[in-house]
Amino acid sequence: MKDWTRFEMGWLAIFTMINLYLFFAWEDSLIGLISSISGMLCVVLVAKGKISNYYFGIVQTATYAYIAYGYGLYGEAMLNGLFYFPIQFIGIYLWSKNKTKHGVKGEDVTVKSLTKSGWVTTVVTVTIFTIAYGFFLKYLGGNNVWTDSATNVLSVTAQILMLKRFAEQWLLWIAVNVLSIFLWLSALISQGGNDFSMLVMWSAFLVNSIYGYINWRKLYMKQSGV
Repeated sequence: MKDWTRFEMGWLAIFTMINLYLFFAWEDSLIGLISSISGMLCVVLVAKGKISNYYFGIVQTATYAYIAYGYGLYGEAMLNGLFYFPIQFIGIYLWSKNKTKHGVKGEDVTVKSLTKSGWVTTVVTVTIFTIAYGFFLKYLGGNNVWTDSATNVLSVTAQILMLKRFAEQWLLWIAVNVLSIFLWLSALISQGGNDFSMLVMWSAFLVNSIYGYINWRKLYMKQSGV
């Protein structure tokens, strides 16, 4: 961890301790603890541009899909089990083929930035698919279908931008994390359960996504000589 910043180490330590407290004090589930900690390791490594994030992502997506299914969040379960899990292996391959050659300390891959036309395409696509997928989840009888749909579509879009190494992925992740906090808060209040580590995980993700955007913009400017 020699190239980790104080913020990164502090962020990981604080949210890990909160998760451990919930696990012992509130009898949180073991699978929730594993999912949350592996997820935090994954996202902080993404923020650093490290290929190793995908190895922790494999663990996180598998465990999270199982937990989400138990709460009737079918969109979240399908997203993680059918999309995120296999995409981790694709990410390892694509990032390995696009390693940085600029020698900027800390990151493994080159960073890109969206154009104006790229933003227009992204916004239109997200809007159309959110509406369509929301009706599909409603047909399945899922809970919180519109929030579930929005988080899923935004997550898929952000993941694609991540595979292509665009810094703007983090703006979508910020939106995903805010919506996911609301989604799990609603699920825990309405259905009960002790997976409060999911709230901690998504809160940690939100903090990290803000940091990730700032860090990736810095990496982009350093690599492009801006």
